[in-house]
Amino acid sequence: MADRTVPADVVSADVIVVGGGNAALCAALSAAQDGARVIVLERAPEKQRGGNSVFTDGLMRVVYDGAEDIRALAPDLTDEEMAISDFGAYTESDFFDDMGRITQYRTDPDLCEILVKQSKQTLLWMREQGVRFMPNFGRQAYKVDGRFTFWGGATIAVAAGGPGLVDSLYKAAHRRGVEVVYEAWVRDLIHDDDGVHGVLVKVDGATREYRAGSVVLACGGFEANAEMRTRYLGPGWDLAKVRGSRYNTGDGLEMALRAGAQPFGHWSGCHAVAWERNASDFGDLVLTPQFQRHNYPFAVVVNSEGRRFIDEGADFRNYTYAKYGRAVLDQPGQVAWQIFDSKTEHLMRDEYRTRHVTKVKANTLEELAAKLGDELDGAQLLRTIAEFNAAVRDEVPFNPNVKDGRSADGLPVARSNWAVKLDTPPYTAYEVTCGITFTFGGVKIDNHGQVVDVNGNTIPGLFAAGEMVGGIFYHNYPGASGLTSGAVFGRLAGASAALAAGTKTSERNLSA
Repeated sequence: MADRTVPADVVSADVIVVGGGNAALCAALSAAQDGARVIVLERAPEKQRGGNSVFTDGLMRVVYDGAEDIRALAPDLTDEEMAISDFGAYTESDFFDDMGRITQYRTDPDLCEILVKQSKQTLLWMREQGVRFMPNFGRQAYKVDGRFTFWGGATIAVAAGGPGLVDSLYKAAHRRGVEVVYEAWVRDLIHDDDGVHGVLVKVDGATREYRAGSVVLACGGFEANAEMRTRYLGPGWDLAKVRGSRYNTGDGLEMALRAGAQPFGHWSGCHAVAWERNASDFGDLVLTPQFQRHNYPFAVVVNSEGRRFIDEGADFRNYTYAKYGRAVLDQPGQVAWQIFDSKTEHLMRDEYRTRHVTKVKANTLEELAAKLGDELDGAQLLRTIAEFNAAVRDEVPFNPNVKDGRSADGLPVARSNWAVKLDTPPYTAYEVTCGITFTFGGVKIDNHGQVVDVNGNTIPGLFAAGEMVGGIFYHNYPGASGLTSGAVFGRLAGASAALAAGTKTSERNLSA
């Protein structure tokens, strides 16, 4: 690139990374590994750093061929844990099939191939940076007859969840000499006909120039921006709860579009789940994990009319939870109720047992319907449950570790698996609403993580990763693939940004 004189009062670096979560830190580490002098600009205060990543369980979808691959990622596993675990395998073909099926075969083939084929290598690289992984016992595998059988293609999680992931990556960045500036609100790109040369950032109450050979945008989607949600996702989305960071307000997307970036992917789509009805409006690092309501495959879910509206057992939770939030938002009042009896209580996640739940408990279904009378149509609820109970195929064994085919047949809304009659008190109903996690629309990148403009040409000096990237997820999302995508494309963008900035002489093959 051409030499540019930088004024003395302007901050300069080889690579600037905008954002402070998993994708951003992987980009920063990757660029620093290749010799780049890197500055990370994190909009949040230090105590709230980490973007959406810090609010996650740390679960990451990864290709593996068997138990030895799991042991390589999680060497802390004991021999006893290995002996009682059926990890199976999750091959590249499995991952490709899930991405195709779940996105209705819209996922970009090139980006999907990078995600799948780089997943294992990227997690091994993260382990080298100090991230600790463990199989997700108890949440991705139920103990049946003394053994854990993993299901749903998502086996590995960061040992300390999202907070552990973020802390590990920041420690690694510190060791690599990456500079991090907190409360740094990036307002625009510095760009001209020759490309992108830095950013304008508001820090310490003043707007300053930060110049660099390359800029990586990894600052999230627009899920925390009510106006943008309504503009792109549609009416009613301003009412959704935000599961994660309040700082993901679409700034990176808007500045990229102003610089000519090509909008790409499913701009009217998002990851949204069933969420505690009275959760905080934005993510809370202490309380947010307690707001999850993901055991619906073992429940009957009804709206305020007392009617079912989803197939609770259509697939493993990993393949349905990210689209069922939208289904709840579409119901009257944007609420629903998950109703359980005592037979599946032992399978319920800890989040259902905290103080931060909106629930009603009763010893009979009639009592439950009466208690819910101000919230929904109790008479219709009783009819719905009676019809459901009568339709359950009792002759099919219940098994939470597999799609067991225990259906409830002939109902207005199908029930495909894990159908359990509500007939054993006490009965508990949990009220949920829609919680949005991240948006699917983004900018188009090439196979090296470089942003493409509306004319189909790459924008010199501009790269993107994480939720900023469009074209990967459509309509739905295979659980645990978001963090993996952020890490894979963050690592790719960082390496490419370092190359473009002239700090390395050879290109690592991270794009195939």
